[in-house]
Amino acid sequence: MFIFGLNLFLSYLIYPLGYKSTYPILVGIDNPLPLLHGPMLYLYILYSVRPNHKFNWKIYIHFVPALLSWLLLSEFIFLFSIEEQLMVIRGDVDKYSAFFNFSIIAIIISGIAYPIYSYFLLNKHHNLINTNFSYEESINLKWLGYCIWGIGFIYLVVAILYLLDSWLGVEADFNTDMIVYSLVILFIFFLGYFGIRHQGIFSGDIKADRIAEPKSAGEYNRSGLKSDDAVRYHKKLVKLMKTSKPYLEPKLTLSNLADELDISINHLSQVINQYEGKNFFDFVNSYRVEEFKIRALDPANRNFSILAIALDSGFNSKSSFNQVFKKTTGKTPSQYMSEAPTLTL
Repeated sequence: MFIFGLNLFLSYLIYPLGYKSTYPILVGIDNPLPLLHGPMLYLYILYSVRPNHKFNWKIYIHFVPALLSWLLLSEFIFLFSIEEQLMVIRGDVDKYSAFFNFSIIAIIISGIAYPIYSYFLLNKHHNLINTNFSYEESINLKWLGYCIWGIGFIYLVVAILYLLDSWLGVEADFNTDMIVYSLVILFIFFLGYFGIRHQGIFSGDIKADRIAEPKSAGEYNRSGLKSDDAVRYHKKLVKLMKTSKPYLEPKLTLSNLADELDISINHLSQVINQYEGKNFFDFVNSYRVEEFKIRALDPANRNFSILAIALDSGFNSKSSFNQVFKKTTGKTPSQYMSEAPTLTL
């Protein structure tokens, strides 16, 4: 948010206020800033997916292009006089013309490539949630997917405008900078609003060392969990789900359930995946769906709304209930209720 704000502030000084002719140094300082947008977006998602990820030297590689740009512009920024800087900006001096053209291409590539890579990284966060939590509200980053496509769209617009202007020689009848910066401002408002509302999955009592990483079937072969123990754990799990009904707790986590069963979170995750063929999220919510069916057909609950019964069945919100119910049964809750008299459980 700070990088975007600084970029917009400097651009406002340079263009609308006309400080480019008075302080042309601002052009050199401002030029590499867009090369930081993609890396910052990527790192934000990286540390949301892996909050215990250490800040090592590899992280700094993402900032090398921006740093190189400032180093290449150091002579322009520190040694050129104002008159010489203005000559460079007007194109009277060819020394930096190739650099500015190349920097625009690098900015466009960075602005499109990082969102694409970030989107794939975001899927890992979704898998992490489904492996450890029975709810998604406030801890998922689905909204960030829209931000990723948003910033990718902004740079796509920049690429199209640059192609039309520099390569095809098409001059627009409107201020193209206003379009780009307006899109950036809308993006900042969107990111700020949802970023503030977002709750980290490791807030409260959830610790990073109490999280199971999503694994494939092949990885489970090296887990060390014996078959006899796995079968025993599974029977113990099914019995607990039927008798104690822990799924009625809306914010049930894999860690909570593992504590009740007195087994490790990794072993419990493996048992659910191998013996139920589901991740933790789908496993718990399948019990909630069945609980809803039983309660919905109970004459004693006839006066309660569908949402009330769903919340009593362990669901956390109306949206999650509708989504899970449709995914599990292939019908909406309303469709199911309208057909309920002909159904047998």
